[in-house]
Amino acid sequence: MSQPVQLLIQITTRAGRGGEQVAAFERLAPLVRAEAGCLRYDLHQVSGDPDRFVLIERWASKAALAAHDATPHMIEADAASPTFRAGPAVVVELDPQPLA
Repeated sequence: MSQPVQLLIQITTRAGRGGEQVAAFERLAPLVRAEAGCLRYDLHQVSGDPDRFVLIERWASKAALAAHDATPHMIEADAASPTFRAGPAVVVELDPQPLA
């Protein structure tokens, strides 16, 4: 049986463009949350910094995550994000089970 996959994705936008990240997420989130295998897809702003975010994703399996990455809406979102992001997102994959 497949293990769930949990990701923490650190996103920084160009100065003053955090609102564009929020708007892009608001358009994308309903599509992603409706995908098979999506268990969590939540964007959080870093406290005190309107241009930094953490996206928390949880997928039922690596196959579900791979299918997500290949969807037309994700390909389009990835192509548009450099217009407002300061650089590439930093993706951290967590072990499926907490240590304690």
